[in-house]
Amino acid sequence: MLQIRCKNNNVTKSFPEGTSLLDVYQEFADEIKLPYPVVSAKVNNVSQGLKFRLFQNRDVEFLDACEGSGHRAYVRSLSFVLYKATQDLFPGSKLFIEHTLSRGYYCNFKKKTGEPLTDDDVEQMRKRIQEIIDLDMPFRRTEATTEEAIRVFADRGFSDKVKLIETSGQIYTDYYTLGDTVDYYYGPLVPSAGYLKVWGLEHYHEGLLLRVPDWNDPTRLAEKVEQPKTFEMFAEKVKWDIIMRLSNAGDVNKAILKGHASELIQVSEALQEKKIVKIAEEIDKRYHDEQNPLRLILITGPSSSGKTTFCKRLSIQLLACGLRPISFSTDDYFVNRVDTPKLPNGDYDFDNIETVDYHLLEDHLTRLMQGERVEVPEYNFTTGKREWNGKKLKLTNDTVLIIEGIHALNPLLTKQIDDAVKFKIYISALTSISLDDHNWIPVRDNRLLRRIIRDYNKGAFTAQQTIAQWKNVCEAEDKWIFPYQETADVMFNSALNIEFAVLRTHAEIILTTVPKNCPEYGEAHRLLKFIHYFIPVSDKEIPPTSIMREFVGGSSFKY
Repeated sequence: MLQIRCKNNNVTKSFPEGTSLLDVYQEFADEIKLPYPVVSAKVNNVSQGLKFRLFQNRDVEFLDACEGSGHRAYVRSLSFVLYKATQDLFPGSKLFIEHTLSRGYYCNFKKKTGEPLTDDDVEQMRKRIQEIIDLDMPFRRTEATTEEAIRVFADRGFSDKVKLIETSGQIYTDYYTLGDTVDYYYGPLVPSAGYLKVWGLEHYHEGLLLRVPDWNDPTRLAEKVEQPKTFEMFAEKVKWDIIMRLSNAGDVNKAILKGHASELIQVSEALQEKKIVKIAEEIDKRYHDEQNPLRLILITGPSSSGKTTFCKRLSIQLLACGLRPISFSTDDYFVNRVDTPKLPNGDYDFDNIETVDYHLLEDHLTRLMQGERVEVPEYNFTTGKREWNGKKLKLTNDTVLIIEGIHALNPLLTKQIDDAVKFKIYISALTSISLDDHNWIPVRDNRLLRRIIRDYNKGAFTAQQTIAQWKNVCEAEDKWIFPYQETADVMFNSALNIEFAVLRTHAEIILTTVPKNCPEYGEAHRLLKFIHYFIPVSDKEIPPTSIMREFVGGSSFKY
């Protein structure tokens, strides 16, 4: 008999060898009473599907769709149901699940006939999805040799999955079936389609929007938020993918194996620089507007998006236009640490808008706009105090002021300043590559890997500590950053197509330092599994001015 400890209530019970997690849950269900339906579990801190069978003593924690890995299992399963519905209705069609958008997932859909998607098509898909859910079709996992898995997908014309699996270096590969439909997913699914009670599907732009449960209350759909500018930035990403002839991880790996890594890096950097030049030229044009000359540039973005390096590269291009940029960070206006708001657990809430003395910041900006000379503070992060070191700023006839920070677009900072003199920039690492047509890469995974590497290399935090903090970071972004991203005049994508191949060389060793007996191990394990899909590439070809240098080290900029 096995000894299985349920971490939800810290009770241990005995079970026969080979017992499934679903059977274990049935034994504990009346005792743990989670607020929402269980969709997956963690076994020794590693995410597993509920059909997973136990053959050794284990710790088990059951998860609902509020928890990260539970939510991902739900969305993967729903994606598979959508894919099956499209194949049942439109044989030979192509579905591309591309990225998160409007709190759902944007999907591109191509009929074999080439005809455009119609509202009637979407209604048929909705009906078929509901039929599959009502039938409670089971998801079945098959473990096969990689050669066999390649044959299965090659026979069905899935070149994206063939390239991914061929270059993965794995001996065995898991794939899933739903009825007679076969697909590949790099994480566990729910046991059957009947688990998927909450979902939505809409005709969105020229494709589909797959709507999913709310993170905080999975009994209801996440509220849709229109994001037209974000959509345009993703469309630009697709255009860049076409230029580089890349659409998924398999394409990247094949190009690396052919010796094209250096070229991919150079083209990616050139495309980013071209975008920065375009932004600088637009600022220069607006600066010389006789009626409303631009004077203030506001740059924001979530954690590890590359704001600081972007600010420095933009400054160089502005200098090339004949402007004299001067800049400072909203961080310099932090209140003294003793006055910093706190989270419910007692930790400092450094991402809260009240962490910034925005009244003082706005006063200084207003006076600078009026032509005054202003002494600005510098924050000492060692002492946790704001210092006045004689740093004075004044806008002259050829200068523009750049303000960078996570709250830069929050209207509280600049509400007394005319919008006509502002230029707002939002920057994020919008992952520019997918694993395959149905396995997108979450934007936050890109930024989390960047942050883990930077924190570790600077000696600021261990990988375990960075992962532990990440939930609070994401919640703060949802509250203080994302609501203002659509107010930006321009958006910039700081991700590179070959980035994960380079990050692997740094993150691999760092992630292995996370102990197996801590809750953060599950996320470290997931990230390790994910980056192993990419063939590693040295960072020696990354230029010293690259945004990536902000995270992997070796930048020519001073931070």
